[in-house]
Amino acid sequence: MTNATKNDARCDFRISSQAKALIEQAAALNGQSLTEFAVATLVEKARQVVSAESVRTLSERDARQFMRLLEKDQPNRALRDAARKYKESHARVAD
Repeated sequence: MTNATKNDARCDFRISSQAKALIEQAAALNGQSLTEFAVATLVEKARQVVSAESVRTLSERDARQFMRLLEKDQPNRALRDAARKYKESHARVAD
């Protein structure tokens, strides 16, 4: 059976012998090799960091205010100006 993802990149770093021993112990307790444990842990943490920077959570009050703003019938001047600038800049790119 082949892996769905090809392991074609390498990460090398040095750690203390105490850190390595702890990581080896954790990997063994999980039934994983050191590499499997390290990769899974690093990928999981990387996803958490990226998600935390990509997703914003609003309070209930702020969410209601946001929805009220979205439901307005007419866009304000700043939004119309931004839309015009966007259209102008993208029309030049398409040409």
